[in-house]
Amino acid sequence: MPDAIRHLTLASGLQLSLRHAPRLKRSAAALRVHAGSHDAPGRWPGLAHFLEHLFFLGTPRFPLADGLMRYVQALGGQVNASTRERTTDFFFEVPPTALAGGLERLCQMLAEPDLGIEHQRREREVIHAEFIAWSRNPQAQQQFALLQAAAPGHPLSAFHAGNRYTLAVHDPAFQQALQGFHQRFYQGGQITLSLCGPQPLDELEKLGRQHAAQFTTAERVPQALPPPLATPTLPRVFSHTHLPAGAEQALELLISCLGDSRPGTWLAALRQHGWLQGFKAEALYAYAGQLLWHIDLQLTEDACREEVDALLQGWFGFLRQAEAEQLNAEFALLQQSRERSASALELARRDSAGLPFSGLDTTTLQAFRTLLAGLPSCVHGHWHLPAAEPLLVADLPAARPQPLPAALKISDQLPAARQYATLYLRWQVPDPSRQPLYAVLERALQPLQERCARASVQLQLSAAGEYWQLRCAGLPAAVLRTLEQALVLLVEPADDSWLAPSTPPPPLIPIRALLKQLPNCVLGALPAPVLPGTLARPQLDSLWQNARWHGLAVGFDDSAVNALAAAMQHCPGQASAPGPLPAWASHRWQQVDVPGSEHALLLFCPLPPALEAAGRLLAQLLQGPVYQRLRVELQLGYAVFSAFRQVEGLGGLLFGVQSPHTSQAQILDHLLTLLRQGVAFDPAARQALAGQFAEPAMANEEVAEWAWQTYLATQAGGLDTLRGAILGTQQADLEHLLGYLLDSDSRWLCLANAAAPEGAWLTATA
Repeated sequence: MPDAIRHLTLASGLQLSLRHAPRLKRSAAALRVHAGSHDAPGRWPGLAHFLEHLFFLGTPRFPLADGLMRYVQALGGQVNASTRERTTDFFFEVPPTALAGGLERLCQMLAEPDLGIEHQRREREVIHAEFIAWSRNPQAQQQFALLQAAAPGHPLSAFHAGNRYTLAVHDPAFQQALQGFHQRFYQGGQITLSLCGPQPLDELEKLGRQHAAQFTTAERVPQALPPPLATPTLPRVFSHTHLPAGAEQALELLISCLGDSRPGTWLAALRQHGWLQGFKAEALYAYAGQLLWHIDLQLTEDACREEVDALLQGWFGFLRQAEAEQLNAEFALLQQSRERSASALELARRDSAGLPFSGLDTTTLQAFRTLLAGLPSCVHGHWHLPAAEPLLVADLPAARPQPLPAALKISDQLPAARQYATLYLRWQVPDPSRQPLYAVLERALQPLQERCARASVQLQLSAAGEYWQLRCAGLPAAVLRTLEQALVLLVEPADDSWLAPSTPPPPLIPIRALLKQLPNCVLGALPAPVLPGTLARPQLDSLWQNARWHGLAVGFDDSAVNALAAAMQHCPGQASAPGPLPAWASHRWQQVDVPGSEHALLLFCPLPPALEAAGRLLAQLLQGPVYQRLRVELQLGYAVFSAFRQVEGLGGLLFGVQSPHTSQAQILDHLLTLLRQGVAFDPAARQALAGQFAEPAMANEEVAEWAWQTYLATQAGGLDTLRGAILGTQQADLEHLLGYLLDSDSRWLCLANAAAPEGAWLTATA
């Protein structure tokens, strides 16, 4: 059944978009202000981004402790904001009953912000820390170079992020510009507000009208037109001017055609040559008929760049001659799949941007043709449109009744009516050749993963310690068809999978690199360097013969389980059971050398299952104080977080900080000081936390991941058991837990990009 959608224009000029989607468990709001960094005075680079930050620091009515961020985080929701060139977006997702409270806080903080000078002074330092991290991030600098090379003299080539030197908070002229920007653009005529959830349209409309009334009535402010875009000077960067309406949607169809790696396409030709390692295409800028976009290719060192570009132009030429309606037909199916799989937050953000999950209409199809006409093309290569994508078929695969392998368990935590299935398969692989062979399997799965991404199916292969894990999630029929193909590829990788890549993946920022290594470190192992050598199929065959596997299926009904049993007959390895949980004694400091010069630290404190409920409540109560102390007061950096996290079956408190100026040892000291200060028991927070673990309140993927981690921990009981334990937690339980955490014999894992400080640490370096 399609979603019900309603569009309104309120008396204030505000555009209100409403979406009723009964399948959703959560509700979301996305508010777009039609003003961004290019609309700010050129004298004050970063002013628009700075104002976006200031909104979250509280208002007289909702101070920081009760503001939007704390409110949403306490409910286990998501909240964020983004400043672009001509727009600024604010968005959050919460349980449906909390939409009104979140919307009230969002509208109030934008309409009546507290722009006190002390707030500004502190937040400027946070912006400066972001600027430092941005200036050291190779990917961010690569994108900045793309903009500069493609648009000299255009606002795109200027600096807009802001830093300590461009945000002159003590200058009266800056304050006047800041106030003026807010008054000019943060009013009804500049705003599009989108609400999405399972609530009826009339209820959503009532909420929208009530809280949008906080914005002043005004007409839309004309935004200055940009100067012409220059001809790009870098390869595979494309600029267009004077495009008709709908160009952004048209680009989505074009990118979908470019990202198709099935036989007969451009990417398939590159892979056939053995040149393709990675592909991404994205819009860099779209405004007033101007469009700038980029194809980012990761190629092998021996790739012929001239032939790559010639094939690209040949593919453009083929698409120009193809029937646009035929291309659009499969694109419409892909869009429908994306809409069914999208969260409330994704839907609200798309609605606020005016980009529906649908195929192109007559107007946007014309924009697609215009877009293609402006691209370089030639007659080169041999092309044909691929056959229909089987992953988009809604019917379950036909299968004869047969027993399910004993090592694959079925979880009842997610009802099959949710139409979201997840399968986890985990192999223990003691073979010493597992690391180079894992790289082979990663390459073998890549084409299937690309197809899955287009069809809104999640397919992930990961490795930690001696374990390999396959996760597949999405509509049940798509998951089953993906599994059938994935198991074949794992046992019989294509010939080109055995060729080692010549280009390493782009580096992550330090805190993300540490998060990626956390599962390995919890298991007590980091990957050793992959030594050169010759790999052969007999090694893989031997590895699979000695591997032991087990798994969990979530969200499958009886008919889907029957098809799953048929597919699992081809699972390699020997059926087994989950192994023991990882364990270590006392405190452990693990140094990991990761790219980047900033200081980064993760502190993971695993807890026994009996303390999980208290641990989750403590993590909830610590979120606000950790953010307030480390980010706001001490201004350690912009990357500060704390949460309860389950890793390799172990549940515990996880703290993370990345700082340009504070050492890892000092970060740890700040965290321990906060723990020693304790927390005040809050019955309302306990009630709210317990409510997050009712299945109807949890995102489907969260239910599946919780079931998997609980299975790895071999814990009995379901979500009801956890919810009851949380409701039974008292102040004494929190104090007992804090004592346990601060005891010198408790288990800590400090993962850092520096050596351990002086003290009683078990240390390891990788």
